[in-house]
Amino acid sequence: MTRVEFFNQNGRISGFCCAGHSGYAEEGSDIVCAAVSTAVKFAERTINDVLGEHAKTRVNEDEARITLTLPAACEEEDAVQAVMTGLMLTLCELRDDYPEFIEVLEV
Repeated sequence: MTRVEFFNQNGRISGFCCAGHSGYAEEGSDIVCAAVSTAVKFAERTINDVLGEHAKTRVNEDEARITLTLPAACEEEDAVQAVMTGLMLTLCELRDDYPEFIEVLEV
């Protein structure tokens, strides 16, 4: 199962950690993992490359884990929060469609 945790600090999404393979299908054919990966990459690229923020991203291939941590303050805070909220909503919808394969939490 893929587990996604969004970190909430005083009403602000400060980052997320996404870990594990969904188990929907074999690696390379897993549409749930592909959807999660695409959404996460889209969010990271938008925040760092389009908005010019400096979110810290750590990837651990062995554990199938990616963690993104936002700076304490972002110049484009409203846009960054919109991207993070959009990511959370997208992954929640995916969870609703595939509840046995993805878990989304706000911590």
